[in-house]
Amino acid sequence: MTDIPPPRGDDAGAPAKSSRTDMWHWFHNPATVLSWWLNLWGGLAPNVRGAIWTVTAACLFTCMATLAKFLGGRLDHFQVTFFRTLTGLLFILPFLIGKGQQGWRTSQPGLHVLRGVLGNVGMICGFYALIHMPLADANAISFARALFVVPLAVIFLSEAVGFRRAAATGVGFVGVLIMLRPTGSIEPAALAAVSQAIFVAGAIICVKILTRKDSTVTLLFYSSIIGLLITAIPAAIVWKPPTVQEYLLLLAMGAFGVAAHNCFIRGYAVGEASAMAPFDYTRLLFAAVAGFVVFVEVPDAYTILGAAFIVGSTLYIARREAQLGKKATPADPVDATVTAVSAPLPNSVVQTLLKAEKTPLPNLQAGQPAPGPAQARQKGDTA
Repeated sequence: MTDIPPPRGDDAGAPAKSSRTDMWHWFHNPATVLSWWLNLWGGLAPNVRGAIWTVTAACLFTCMATLAKFLGGRLDHFQVTFFRTLTGLLFILPFLIGKGQQGWRTSQPGLHVLRGVLGNVGMICGFYALIHMPLADANAISFARALFVVPLAVIFLSEAVGFRRAAATGVGFVGVLIMLRPTGSIEPAALAAVSQAIFVAGAIICVKILTRKDSTVTLLFYSSIIGLLITAIPAAIVWKPPTVQEYLLLLAMGAFGVAAHNCFIRGYAVGEASAMAPFDYTRLLFAAVAGFVVFVEVPDAYTILGAAFIVGSTLYIARREAQLGKKATPADPVDATVTAVSAPLPNSVVQTLLKAEKTPLPNLQAGQPAPGPAQARQKGDTA
């Protein structure tokens, strides 16, 4: 038998070496990784992408609420609200500068002031409730804003409400009463949570009217300015110098809020509103987990039963809105700078995000640079 000579050193490990080299090249080539991710993301159904954005927003909102509650253990809720409003203004400034005078000009200043007051007072109440109530309870009651929108829309927008939605609204209010467990005395935190839902509902009605003429950037700008005016003096009165750690946590809280707002808007921009609503309620699950892990809070039977009534009724209302061909308006229960978006105008932030989600994804090859701004404009890409 003829002995087969052993392979030379150069050939012995060639396949394995090549495989390791290709894998190393793949992971360390940004264009390749970006191409793979964009192709994977673009292949998902719009509602799946919207659900991912919405669940991510729910997680980030919970992080913001958890930090607000933690910071509220020493700092006053006016201080916490002031820093959140300041962060929102810093976020919107680049968009405002990009729009020039159109960013702040409006023919509806009085309605902007009303919306700003309602939204920011709602945010103050929301932070107070988060700090002094279990996270799960405060989050569940905040979703009652959709229930208050129904009667307010009838009064101020002359919208017709049928028996089914009226009945669902009544069921939702029963859930609120179950969670409040009225015994003749009113808990300040519970009253703040309900007040927050009412104020945010009023802000939503204002947004429905304002967005007919003004862009989202204009709404957010005036809301942030009014929020700073409302919270600056109370925050100065109760001011406690934050430590370095608290300053970092306040910045992180604001960053979580801005990131959550961005994900929330993107979710409702790419997905159907009625399909996104159930995923938004994952906030309740995240809040329950965060409350148990961080603050050792265990939701009781009243909280679970009342939340079930509220969630069930508002989901039905959202589904009914979709069947009637109306665009549901998402609303952030805590952050007044993110109250609601309805019928976004051309060139608004939401419309830009909507166009960005619908833009065909580039098929990048390994080592091929992504198209620059000039090329993107030539292809009609507004992202």
